[in-house]
Amino acid sequence: MAGPGYGKRSAPDERPRTDRDFAHLLPRDAAVAAYIDRLPDGSDISVKTLAKHLPYGQCALRTTLNRLQDAGHLRRGSECVITDKVMLWVTRSFFSRTAREDDWWNAYTRGDAPPDEPQRPTRSRAFILLAALGRTAPVLTLSAADCLHLEPRVAEWFARGATEAELLHALTHGLPSPVHCAARLVERRLLDKLPPERVLPGPRAVLRTLECGECGVPGPPGALLGGLCRPCRGAAPEPPAGPPGTVRPTGVRDRMNAVRAGLVPRSERARR
Repeated sequence: MAGPGYGKRSAPDERPRTDRDFAHLLPRDAAVAAYIDRLPDGSDISVKTLAKHLPYGQCALRTTLNRLQDAGHLRRGSECVITDKVMLWVTRSFFSRTAREDDWWNAYTRGDAPPDEPQRPTRSRAFILLAALGRTAPVLTLSAADCLHLEPRVAEWFARGATEAELLHALTHGLPSPVHCAARLVERRLLDKLPPERVLPGPRAVLRTLECGECGVPGPPGALLGGLCRPCRGAAPEPPAGPPGTVRPTGVRDRMNAVRAGLVPRSERARR
């Protein structure tokens, strides 16, 4: 394990593990990625530490980590950790079992990376609570139609910050005997005991940055394509000018000199 607060940090919204997670990688890269994927958060995944536990040298592991970064599984960077006593920046290696694009990693540094495949439950939280109400108070067992009718009322409680325990207490505490109409009683209590709106704290600003995997220089979102800064990526190749086979303007003179050098003088051609 790395020092407190340092080391591996798993990306959010990971899909369940399968046997084909890293099949698109080279065998050595896939083996190292599978090993890192199963390590708990906070593990030291530096080259020196991995070399102590895996049958690969430091140079091979450094190459593999660079490939994992280029494939979208790994990013290196820093994150601000705030406690009651101190605020400090810690170095982390962010790992994702799912290969992510640069746009996703840029959004992750801002704290607003969306899940790849949002999954909506078949039933809402309010409907599930109403359907299970009879387990807490059998006299309040509701039908499916009753749950659908009362679902918006319970959703309003949740929107105001009420917890499930608070809702169950409000609906089941001090029930009359007998209960003639469970749905009517639940609806009446949901209306009469509706709590006031609560001022919930806003989302905490995420302080996180990514660094170039080659030189370690931090960069703004969008500047670290493939996890590398512009100088480390090198100059982009210039697009070819003209049709295929066209000689660049800077190479025309050299090409003509080569052609002239290969020509046979007229006097020699006459002899032949």
